[in-house]
Amino acid sequence: MTISEKIFDFMSEKNISQKEFAERTGISQSTISDWKRKGTNPAADKIMVICDALDISVYDLLNEGQGERFRQLDYMIIHKDSEEYILLKKFQNMSRNSKERLHGYLEALNSK
Repeated sequence: MTISEKIFDFMSEKNISQKEFAERTGISQSTISDWKRKGTNPAADKIMVICDALDISVYDLLNEGQGERFRQLDYMIIHKDSEEYILLKKFQNMSRNSKERLHGYLEALNSK
């Protein structure tokens, strides 16, 4: 199954029209129609906005036949405006000692 076919399946599953999808993504309706008519796929730089509009993960869109096993990854993709991203950026700028203290604090919080 092509990526564009998966996009249309997700759109159908979520009852999202091409017009609404175009509004959510900023991708023109004619481009979206071309995916269906010509069987082409979206450009790589549109994948994240498509996933956001469909409320799916990149893995849901790009991987076929992986099922739940693929969801158990040891890494994540997070949006740059999320709290998680902000926390990670702050963590990166901490000294080694501060990072170790934070790890200890998190362990203590999780043991309660």
